Amino acid sequence: MLEGNTAPAPSGRPMRADARRNYERILAAATEAVARHGAEASLEEIARQAGVGSATLHRHFPSRQALLEAVFRGKVEALCASARDLAATQDPGRALGAWLRAVVTHAVRNRGLAASLVRGASGGDPALGATCHTMILNAGEELLAQARRAGAVRSDVSIADLLTLVSAISQATEGDPGGAVRAGRLLDLALNGVHPGPGTMI
Repeated sequence: MLEGNTAPAPSGRPMRADARRNYERILAAATEAVARHGAEASLEEIARQAGVGSATLHRHFPSRQALLEAVFRGKVEALCASARDLAATQDPGRALGAWLRAVVTHAVRNRGLAASLVRGASGGDPALGATCHTMILNAGEELLAQARRAGAVRSDVSIADLLTLVSAISQATEGDPGGAVRAGRLLDLALNGVHPGPGTMI
């Protein structure tokens, strides 16, 4: 199940259990379809893979934009959940480095989805971009604070600095067939530059 994507019914009331199951199946099928085929993935095929009819899909997601927004939000929620998992299982410097690599991979692999959301923004949730950005900032800030306390990163580095770096690397590798791998390498080189002393951060 995708964490956090338990939206209320259109009436604002909580979903019934069967409706929630349908919602989650549709969202899981859509996430897989978008990963394989991009933002233009067939809605009919998504409904078929979810085991529901097109009418059920459209009750939960009245438009393609609404479905794509839910997919994107789910990816961001998973990214934020991974920050918590890394903080609990790795030392602070490595946790921050691993999470930033996950962020740059997310940025590279979801370029098409993000571009589609921007194109359809007039018919979607106007707060989505700001909400997702804030979620990522907050998740990263906690990891960075732990890394600072451990002496694994320079004290003058902010999470905004690091996310700007991630964005620049993502843009620099656009069009590269091996973009995710190259972006990860560039990020590793950059992260070693923010380590406060001898050795590496990652």
